[in-house]
Amino acid sequence: MEFRFDANQEFQVRAIEAVAGMFDGQACVSAQVQFKEGTINLAAVANRLDLDEGRVLANLQAVQKGNRIRPDGKLEYIEAAIGANGGERRVRFPNFSVEMETGTGKTYVYVRTILELFRRYGMRKFIVVVPSVAVREGVLKTLKITEKHLKTLYGNPVYRYYVYDSGNLSQVRQFAQTDSVEVMVMTIDSFNKASNVIRQSRDQLQGETPIHLVQAARPILILDEPQNMESEKSVAALAALNPLFALRYSATHRVPYNIVYRLTPAEAYRQGLVKKVQVDSVVRENDENRPYIRVEAVESKKTKVTARLAVHKLMKTGAVKETLITVGPGASLAEKAGREDYTGFEVDEINPGGQYVRFANNVELKVGEEQGADKAAVFAAQIRHTVQEHILKQERLKGQGIKVLSLFFIDRVANYVGGGIIRQLFDKAFDEVKSAYPAWKDLAPAAVQAAYFAEKKHKGGVVEQVDSSSGETREDEAAYDLIMRDKESLLAFADAADDEETRKKKQVCFIFSHSALREGWDNPNIFQVCTLRQVGSERERRQQVGRGIRLAVNQAGDRVHDEQVNILTVVANESFGTFVDQYQDEIAFEYRAEIEARYGKSIGDLSKAERRKIEAEYGEGILPPPPRKAGERKAHLRKSRALSEDFKELWSRIRHKTRYALQIDTEELLNEVVPAIEAERIAPPRVTITKAEMKVGDDGIFDAMQISAAKTVADLVGRYPLPNLVEVMANLMEHTSPPVRLTRRSLLELFRRLGTKKAAVDNPHEWATTAVRILKEKLADHLVEGIQYEKLGEEYQLQQILDEKTVELFSKYIVSADKDRALYDLIPCDSEVERKFVEDMEARDDVRLYLKLPTWFIVPTPVGDYRPDWAIVMDGPEAEGRPVLYLVSETKGSPRKDDLRPDEWRKIQCGAAHFGSKQYRKKGPLEGIDYRVVSSASELP
Repeated sequence: MEFRFDANQEFQVRAIEAVAGMFDGQACVSAQVQFKEGTINLAAVANRLDLDEGRVLANLQAVQKGNRIRPDGKLEYIEAAIGANGGERRVRFPNFSVEMETGTGKTYVYVRTILELFRRYGMRKFIVVVPSVAVREGVLKTLKITEKHLKTLYGNPVYRYYVYDSGNLSQVRQFAQTDSVEVMVMTIDSFNKASNVIRQSRDQLQGETPIHLVQAARPILILDEPQNMESEKSVAALAALNPLFALRYSATHRVPYNIVYRLTPAEAYRQGLVKKVQVDSVVRENDENRPYIRVEAVESKKTKVTARLAVHKLMKTGAVKETLITVGPGASLAEKAGREDYTGFEVDEINPGGQYVRFANNVELKVGEEQGADKAAVFAAQIRHTVQEHILKQERLKGQGIKVLSLFFIDRVANYVGGGIIRQLFDKAFDEVKSAYPAWKDLAPAAVQAAYFAEKKHKGGVVEQVDSSSGETREDEAAYDLIMRDKESLLAFADAADDEETRKKKQVCFIFSHSALREGWDNPNIFQVCTLRQVGSERERRQQVGRGIRLAVNQAGDRVHDEQVNILTVVANESFGTFVDQYQDEIAFEYRAEIEARYGKSIGDLSKAERRKIEAEYGEGILPPPPRKAGERKAHLRKSRALSEDFKELWSRIRHKTRYALQIDTEELLNEVVPAIEAERIAPPRVTITKAEMKVGDDGIFDAMQISAAKTVADLVGRYPLPNLVEVMANLMEHTSPPVRLTRRSLLELFRRLGTKKAAVDNPHEWATTAVRILKEKLADHLVEGIQYEKLGEEYQLQQILDEKTVELFSKYIVSADKDRALYDLIPCDSEVERKFVEDMEARDDVRLYLKLPTWFIVPTPVGDYRPDWAIVMDGPEAEGRPVLYLVSETKGSPRKDDLRPDEWRKIQCGAAHFGSKQYRKKGPLEGIDYRVVSSASELP
């Protein structure tokens, strides 16, 4: 196979032109040997830039305007001291950034830009700086496969490319002193320490220091993935090369330096420049029957040591949600999570050195490890699904000459090497799935897989050392060469003419890695990415998707542009909604860093004008909502109204605190609850797969569209010990809202009366949660129907109103009360219904006074505290001699029971019993108050 390249892709040409255009006006400089560069007295053919700063800035601004990027007001420089022993000097060089979505040919663009800068301006010394071996190998591969194409395109220029080799320092002399285009690829680690060979004087160079030769050449730096080179140490290392300027290429810039071209993820996705993404979500459902713990981090600060854990916490609603908690020694997870299931998990030791947490029951977990999840079941489902999707896709695409590859990101190397659980599950799944496909049935699992886990040390292109976790074997070396260097074999089908070694290479189509392939490496024919790990870092989803988002190629090396072919399936161990939301957040994070660096402030401190300007440039929705700020608007008390007789009389009628009395017929309650529980369908714990497509809207925001129902692929029934269900129910009754205590005898009787107990045995926690929900609902109905209130002898004090001269407002709707009827000049409203209600109250002449009751004015109910909306004084109907009416009103979109949430309706019934209500024909302990629920002010008497 020979890769073919299209030189006329507009988005790539624009990126090349953007960089070249910054030096418009620079003469093309022929090769000239220079003998002095600053304090360096060495012979070198150096790059040269004759334009002054003002001209370069003007060019930059013109380029930015042409690419619809906000023009910068200055050039962005990196400055650092280089040299030692009295020979120190300051180096200052400008930086320019190109932002291109992963998979759109970023490396091709900068390799071609090198030749464009040579063609136009005679610039010829370039150093490509990379953060890792994986990125380095990807760069070398691109240099190799584009060589024929670029020489044809640029008239066969002489250019050389090579990896910097500390054992071959004559290479450095060649770089500095020849007049050809020289492209040297270096990892940042090869020159960022004083002990590096490049910084030592060497006999091979007649006592000269290699880095001085590099400095004399005034190289142009190409920084690949520069977000990994932002530390003070890395910046100093880059400055030590004495560059003319630096070009920074990434999809995920951490710090922006004079961005000259931007191809956003949304734009690349929308234009079909990358594969579309489908997320196949493999998750456990209804499986909260065991205590789950994952150690996220162990931290030590001075005398305090803490751990951050993920646990399944019981929420007030009764749901169980994965939640991050911070714990110290002695902390009880049973208390933190609100679940008795965690009894025994008291933190015994947090060890910062060993990065582990030990509990009182002797369970010990290291950072990244978890307990309680049926990981093997999820792994098995993910792996089998990936194998199935892979083979189905390969069967469909083989006729088009497209070989399908799948990439697995695993959680731990030990789970793959040496017959680890992941390798066992893959071998089993492959053997089971392949039997239905004749073309696959004779292939062994070992023949189709290869793995790369570590950054292996190389010397002169030969593997010197292999990470000990995978073992130093010939198989390791072959896998490394195949994955990192022999992309053509990975993309090719085996045929009868191949020798045995070539055939073995071409059979590989499943690749396993831990993190070494997360950045810098990709392959156009990765069609499945399976994430067998907890996704952690703020860029990890984008990095994983980036490995396979490049458009596919066929056996002729041609790019395939069929949208039905170019679909990347991410087999994720989280919900598709979470995956896509976090993917979008990772994109927003990158822009956030750029925006905060540009404006010198956090996103939350941006002004409204700044936010409008940013959203005009980056697209709506790129910024999170602005935080609410206390005191932005304040309502002021109208003291004259607060001291009026109308208000004093109103307050005297509603000020009384009350308590309620209840009576419950337990037998009648159980007779209603048991059949209701038996009628519920309680799903067993299981592993499901749900498919969704990733979409991008006109606002540039990624979202997920579900395209399949959840399909059960594994049953988890019976994989855990049965708990004491009565205790589980009692805990749920007490720790969910509202808390209710029922005797354990009553709960046991409820369980005994069940006609079938299968659901309770199959999924104890889900059954108990459902039973408690129904029990509380039926109990609430019983309580509300017969509730009676009585005065406590305690009151809400009028002085508390008088003391609150101003009230800070945070509501969505704030209405000015212009007429002297409201207690405050501004009225906070929680809905459009309330806003209209206030406007109508202002318009009615029969309204004497009204106020939005303060949040501390509470009516206790069995289903939680109730906060009524309005207290009103108004003239009564003329037919009744226009008496004064004292009302407490609740505003709802509809007062009908069927249109309200159950607890809303119950609280309204309690409010009617507390105040007394003609509407609901209830008499309360308060005198002369009518309680009503209305949709508008016109419904008042």
